[in-house]
Amino acid sequence: MKIKMPAESLTIKTEVVCPNDTNPVGYLKGGNLVQWMDIAAAVTAQTHTGMICVTAGISEVNFFAPAKVGDILVIEAQPTRAFHSSLEIYVKVALIDITSAKRTLIADAYFTFVASNNNDRSIPIAEISPQSNDEKKQYEQALERKERRKNK
Repeated sequence: MKIKMPAESLTIKTEVVCPNDTNPVGYLKGGNLVQWMDIAAAVTAQTHTGMICVTAGISEVNFFAPAKVGDILVIEAQPTRAFHSSLEIYVKVALIDITSAKRTLIADAYFTFVASNNNDRSIPIAEISPQSNDEKKQYEQALERKERRKNK
């Protein structure tokens, strides 16, 4: 089975916060943001595996700052580690200040996806070969996160 680098499956998704995405005071609803993150993670999972993948879990969701109507968000999803048939994906969301092009991290989370065949059975997926120091750190910590999820 082929070994892939995390960057091969990187997904970058851009969203504009519209009025129907917000609560009554004009801030982005957390559920809408998580949905956008899940879509980016699904694209990453399916790009990495070359098959349909389903969300198996979301963990360590953090909201650091709000987004409001008109804000531009960049959602990046990249695999951290592949296990037998599951894949952990780190998703981070940055708000872009259009006047300065400065990006501010407003949310992040870890998503777990499982690759399945047409018979709804999990199947083995390609391993990940981390390249950068950050990718190597995420790769090592992914096993710890998996154990914590299992023990909950």
